[in-house]
Amino acid sequence: MTRIKANDPIATFQFAADCHKAGDLTKALEYYAKAAELGDAEAHLRLAGMFHNGQGVQPSVEKEMSHLEAAALCGHPIARHTLGSHEMMKGNIERGMKHYIIASNQGNKMSMTSVMDGFRQGYVTKEELAATLRTHKNAYDAMNTPERVKTEASLEML
Repeated sequence: MTRIKANDPIATFQFAADCHKAGDLTKALEYYAKAAELGDAEAHLRLAGMFHNGQGVQPSVEKEMSHLEAAALCGHPIARHTLGSHEMMKGNIERGMKHYIIASNQGNKMSMTSVMDGFRQGYVTKEELAATLRTHKNAYDAMNTPERVKTEASLEML
């Protein structure tokens, strides 16, 4: 709790996640909100999920979208991909593709697949696809260095 009182966003997020896992949705919501205020992108994404699923709150598309947008602005590629999906479902193809391209450039595989589908359907130009493929590969390679893979594997064993 010392780190939480010191406004550490990581500690605050972790406490919220522990509460969420334990089923204490009231505390989870409170501490996710605090972590989000401190700029934690994952906290925004979790809040979006809670508002989407009505976990401990009334379902709210408006609040879900607000937290997705905040997470995307903080650089969260899954949030950005999800925004792209929402735009595509609303028929905003160009806007949806822009979200997918941004998430692809952050290394998100699902978004890269969506951009390739967009190319096949004529929504993305050959030049946009080529640039996105290059940037996606660089981001993906940077996220999958041998050191990082080894560290993630050892963290999973904890």
